[in-house]
Amino acid sequence: MPAIHALSTQEPQTLFDDIDRSFQLSSQDLVELTKAFLHEISLGLSSYGQPMAMIPTFVTGVPDGTETGTFLALDLGGTNLRVCEVVLNGDKTFSLRQQKYKVSESLKTGEATVLFDYLADSVDAFLTTHAASAYSHGSDVVHLGLTFSFPVEQTALDAGTILTWTKGFSAKNAIGHDVVKLLQDAFDRKHMHVKCVALVNDTVGALLSRAYTAGGCVLGAIFGTGTNGAYVEEVAKITKLANSPAAAKGGHMVVNTEWGAFNNCRSHLPFTPFDNALDRLSINPSYQAFEKFISGMYLGEITRNILISLIDASPTPLLFGGKSTPVLNKHYGLDTSVMSHIEEAWEGPNRSLSGDQPAPEFAKFDAATLPSNISKKLERIRLVAVSHFGFKDSEVTLKDAAIVRWACSLVARRAALLSGVAVATILLQTGRGSFADKDGKFLRCSDTAKIGVGVDGSLIEHYPNYERTLRESLCSLVGEDVEKRVDLGMAKDGSGVGGKQSICIVRIIYSPFRRSGSMCTASPETAK
Repeated sequence: MPAIHALSTQEPQTLFDDIDRSFQLSSQDLVELTKAFLHEISLGLSSYGQPMAMIPTFVTGVPDGTETGTFLALDLGGTNLRVCEVVLNGDKTFSLRQQKYKVSESLKTGEATVLFDYLADSVDAFLTTHAASAYSHGSDVVHLGLTFSFPVEQTALDAGTILTWTKGFSAKNAIGHDVVKLLQDAFDRKHMHVKCVALVNDTVGALLSRAYTAGGCVLGAIFGTGTNGAYVEEVAKITKLANSPAAAKGGHMVVNTEWGAFNNCRSHLPFTPFDNALDRLSINPSYQAFEKFISGMYLGEITRNILISLIDASPTPLLFGGKSTPVLNKHYGLDTSVMSHIEEAWEGPNRSLSGDQPAPEFAKFDAATLPSNISKKLERIRLVAVSHFGFKDSEVTLKDAAIVRWACSLVARRAALLSGVAVATILLQTGRGSFADKDGKFLRCSDTAKIGVGVDGSLIEHYPNYERTLRESLCSLVGEDVEKRVDLGMAKDGSGVGGKQSICIVRIIYSPFRRSGSMCTASPETAK
């Protein structure tokens, strides 16, 4: 595959410094990005066909934890799909029985009918071998909710047109078609007594899940393989719904932002040569710009691009003595999880940063003069590099380990800061925060109520210091008082099993029986 251009410099430290600067984001950079984000939100709320689609979901309320019932859900969002049976207990708790099924590369990139037939087969397998409860909907038909983690222009509770694929999917003859109909047709082809009655994006699921378990939530956000956000907006601000029944009814509606497409025009995001290489060689060049900066699918590849450029630097290689491995040579060969392992190795078993010292300048690096705590950290990282990159033990030095950790930290920190921009934008859009004034001071607010934000995804859950850096960005943009009120809660159940996809079942509770009702106010007795 084509590689990025090798770096060339007579002064190695200058090269390292230049790369470092290109990944830094100042407070003013964050403000300008947030203003651009707000502008694209406004465009998406006012008209269709915008990169940030701002999709109305027709969810006009969020759970309050009193809903009850036993239902079925299907979640398609990445490498795996899940089928699960959910019991909502009515006391802000729920139980979950689920099974994962692998989605192969051939399914992701083949014909849509083959993919959706596989989804139907997985539901059939689950009902045969794993389901434990009877379904009391007054008929033999099993009602199912679909969590579909890709851009969809939703037109009803149970209908939505696929806009594009993301996260490595490119199934043919799917874009422009109703995802619920594609799934229902697969059920019907197999003569299954299953009806898909509700459609929810995974980000909406995160919002609903956190709302159910916490009693309220204003934003659901995914920071994992991909990224997206859904929030509760005033219907009056969704001006592209003008003259519709939803607009006439007013109130609030959950909007799926599809913020992974923020700044596809490349006017504000801080592109580097490493980002450009990733985008150029991706399956969707010039699309999902924001997602490529902050999601787990891409961070490892950006880091790999940096490492390869240092290996290939001329006239003198600056990493691994100019040697590479099949892992580092392979497109997407460096998984973001390895970056997480490297950061964990730096922190050590206690996950504490107290007493840490920064690694010395690379051009003046001398392993013999390193403080003992730094040497131990770098040795742990060196072993991770040997294990995951495929080098021999003698081919990786402590200096190499320091460079690898630096590169990983650059990419991950930038991603977390940009994630904070997305969250801050929603706080500003909904009037829960404000920028600092010209003197750099934030408006004092007497409101101390928590601001519920449901989050999900491997980065926010597992990557060391990701949430801390996200909050640093939030604090810079909306001030410490507002940042402290933000209650970031995982959209998970108590056992750590994903609950976001299951809470879309709250919609099933009401969609067959109370299509005109709000989920917040409808009696949960109707679900029994």
